[in-house]
Amino acid sequence: MLDQYIGVVITFALGAVIVLGMVSGSMIFGARSTSRRAVKDEVFECGNPSSGPARGRFSVHFYLVAILFIVFDVEVVFMYPWAIVFRQLGVPGLIEMLTFVAILGFGLAYVWRRGALAWD
Repeated sequence: MLDQYIGVVITFALGAVIVLGMVSGSMIFGARSTSRRAVKDEVFECGNPSSGPARGRFSVHFYLVAILFIVFDVEVVFMYPWAIVFRQLGVPGLIEMLTFVAILGFGLAYVWRRGALAWD
């Protein structure tokens, strides 16, 4: 009965060995800096020097676009299983997917018309 889990146990064990090897290797062979400078301690992200406080406010529009992206991205993921079994579903499956895509299209058109995707 436990034979079916041996692959999972081996995978987790191998993952743990790799993680421990990388962490200990970086502790042993990693460069250590004894001198601290203000330039080295400055926050640096994405090639841009930091400007302003870390607790800056984002526009609500940013979050709206992010949520819309996630919604439409998740909806498109539903098309992959349909594409796998497309031939078995036949014409009724095609009609259902066309209905699904039409609903997505209407939703996108509505969001676009409301100006939610306009980045000013």
